[in-house]
This record gives sequence, C-alpha cells and structure tokens, in this order.
Amino acid sequence: MTKGGMESVEVFPAEGKGRGLRALKEFLPGDVIFAEPAYAAVVFDSLTHIVCHTCFKRQERLHRCGQCKFAYYCDRTCQRAAWLDHKSECSAIKRHGKVPTENIRLAARILWRMEREGSGLAEGCLVSIDELQNHVDSFGEEEKKELHADVESFLEYWPPQSQQFGMQFISHVFGVINCNGFTLSDQRGLQAVGVGIFPNLCQTNHDCWPNCTVIFNNGNHEAVRSMFHTQMRIELRALSKISPGDELTVAYVDFLNVSEERRKQLKKQYYFDCTCEHCKKHIKDDLMLAVKEGENKPSAETVKEVIQFSKDTLEKINKARLEGVYHEVVRLCRECLKKQEPVLGETNIYLLRILSIASEVLSYLQMFEEAAGYAKRMVDGYLKIYHPNNAQLGMALMRAGVTHWHAGLIEAGHGLICKAYAILLVTHGPSHPITKDLEVMRVQTEMELRMFQQNEFMYYKMREAALKNQKIQVMPEPSNETSPSLFHKKE
Repeated sequence: MTKGGMESVEVFPAEGKGRGLRALKEFLPGDVIFAEPAYAAVVFDSLTHIVCHTCFKRQERLHRCGQCKFAYYCDRTCQRAAWLDHKSECSAIKRHGKVPTENIRLAARILWRMEREGSGLAEGCLVSIDELQNHVDSFGEEEKKELHADVESFLEYWPPQSQQFGMQFISHVFGVINCNGFTLSDQRGLQAVGVGIFPNLCQTNHDCWPNCTVIFNNGNHEAVRSMFHTQMRIELRALSKISPGDELTVAYVDFLNVSEERRKQLKKQYYFDCTCEHCKKHIKDDLMLAVKEGENKPSAETVKEVIQFSKDTLEKINKARLEGVYHEVVRLCRECLKKQEPVLGETNIYLLRILSIASEVLSYLQMFEEAAGYAKRMVDGYLKIYHPNNAQLGMALMRAGVTHWHAGLIEAGHGLICKAYAILLVTHGPSHPITKDLEVMRVQTEMELRMFQQNEFMYYKMREAALKNQKIQVMPEPSNETSPSLFHKKE
C-alpha cells in the first residue's frame, strides 16, 4: 500500500462542485476504497471523562493524564500513542488554567501538527489543510459572531512560545472545522463522541443516493504484540459496484427526508445546492409523503391536519425524552399513531418517525411485543425507501431483530438479524465491533430457531426458565439524537 492506500483514487475538478474524488480501479460492494487516520481529533466537551482521547472508545475505567488532569485513556498503550498530539495541549491547559471548548482544542491540535510538520501535504494526504474549503464568506451574522468569539478564545489559549499564525489563517481553520469536522462515534457506533478532520474524506462530494459510505473504526490496541495494533481511522467503503473513472460520493445527511427538506438542510449546513438525481427528479418523495389509497382516501385538508399534528407531537416527544419521561413518550406515540393510521401510507416519513420512537422506547421499557409490532412496520417502510446497503437501514434492522428476539418471536427476529448482518458486512466490514456483535446474535438466534422448530413447547419452557433466572438484557436508554449527519456541526 502506498501513501495510506490513496493510490486507488484521485482528486479531479468536479463540474459545478469544486473538487471531487474519483476511482482509478473497480470496486465491489464492501470493498475498502481507502482508510484515513485523523489529521487531528478531539472528544466532545461533555464526554471527556468517559471516552478515551486516543481511540474514542467509551470505557468504564479510564486512566487520567497525571499532569493536566484533563485527558483520559484506556491504558498506557493509548496514552503513549497520544503523547505526540497531547504534549503541547497538556502544557497549554496547565498554563491556561482551564480547558477550552472542543472547537478550540481541535483548532489548536491542527495548528500544533502544522507547527511540527509544516503546512504542506501531510503523509498520505491528497490535499493540505490550507486547500480545504472554509465557507467563511457564506457565514451569516450569528456564525460570524461565533467565529470571532472562537478566535478570541483561541488566542487566549494558544501559548506565546508556539508558532504564531495570522488571524486570517486561524479563521480559515475554524471555518474548515465548521463545515468539514467529521463526527466520530464510540465502538458500538451508537453515540457520537467526538469530532475529527480527515482531509482526503473532505474531497468526497455529497449525493443523496451515494455509491460509498464512511464508517469510523476505533482501531484495536488489545493485541499483545504491537505489530497487530490498528489505529483509529475512517474507512470509505463501496456500497455498489464502482467503475474506474466514477466519482466517489457519500451522503452528508440522512436520506429519510423529502428532497426539498434535504436540500434546505444541505444549504444551511454545507452551503451548496444539491443537484443529485434524486433531488432533481424528487425520487421517492411520493413514498415518503404517501397517504392511504382506495375508497377511504383522505382529503388534502385531513392529510395537512394529520401532518401538522404529527409535527406538534414530535416536538412534545422530544421534550418528554429530554426529561426522561418515557411513559409519556409512549402515550404520545400511541395517540399520534391513532390519528395517522387511517390517513397516512405505510412509507410516510411522519408515520415512520413515530414508529421508530415508539419501538425504541417500548423496548427500553421492556414492552417487547408491542415494540416488535411497531419495529416491523418501521423496517418494512425503510426497506422501500433506503438504498439496500444503507448503514442506517442495517442498524434499524438490527434493533428490530433484537426487539423481536426479546419478544420471543424467534423466527422473525432471526430473519431480521440476518438481513442486518448482510448489510453491515458491506457498510462496516466483518471485523467491526458492531458486525462482530451481530454475528454472535445471528449464531445464537439460529440455534434457538432450530430448537423452536424441533419442539416449540420445550423452547418456550426453556425460555421462560432462562428469563426467570437471569434479568433480561436492558436495551440502551433511548437517545434524543436524530440520525447523525456525516459531518459534525456546532449547534
């Protein structure tokens, strides 16, 4: 592999989109096109004490840096690996007397690396930090104010003995972070835990129906021999067959939104107008806004009322979730579904959003049978909307499979887990912790399914006994986050 595995792609001038990346050879679904370590990365402010600052894994017990008392690591291996990046940060935090925000910490790490290596091309990078887009000229008044405040705070934090950079360049770096900061997740892929800059990834343009996906891999430092250690990195993976010369694209936002809404979101967050096929031709918008057909087809007025009611309910649900009042969330979902069911089609995004929340919260409350019913309808809708190899679809199928399994619906549970496994083999690859978890579940449910098919009565007896002896695994507490965007935006 040369230059970090970047020999299979090249930067090219993409018409109407600035630069882009294109393939120089053929790729099949699941192939890793390239892997890229972060140029610089930091843990979110709210999670600095529960997430390792090197590999971004969530851990119960972490080792704290004895000098600055701020950075936390899994173990000595992670701490040693971090020292090159943490050394300047460590003394700056001690000198400053307090820890700055994640954006300022990330800007400082970028500039310390430039101080060490110069501002040219870093090893394995196709472009330098100087060449990345900053979109500062497109900032609104509020964003300009925030940028000014960030630069001021940065200058207070930046040590006088470090190389001094001009105001314009510091603003450029904050602009780059604002529109190119990639969201990093924990080892289970369930929670956003940090933000990093990956210059090569920044060259891939958006498409609502992309041919690639980006997966964060926390790496592995557990092998006894360090030669088998792998570093934290992103992987660009092919979702469909890609021919030499094809542009490589990823989705910056979740597809589960009508084209007009996706375009608004992309314009607001990333400052461009999406001209992809799906947006231009409004592909799948009809499915996402589907209403009941036939004799009882509702009037346009009724549809409008139900959609407004759904939007209002989603706001109330968010409030109740933030307060942790999950029984209220369930009540609101049931009430909303009663209004939606006679009016909205099974692929309508407002119905799917309520089904998703209801199944997740009911699973958490261990009301698995009701949760399974909603989860099944949700994934049936998703399967008609999403790209067949979409990572969000794979994760939704996995959650639905686990819910059915907990509900004792072993046939459906095993089927959903197998479907999820097939997708995640493409999107995450066989060695990713989520795929490994799923493989364990697939084997377990297959064994239980065989037992069920041989003797249904005995299967339920054994299941009952097992549940009496052991507390059922509690589902993770529902998060209040919507599907994360590919790139992290400061709220």
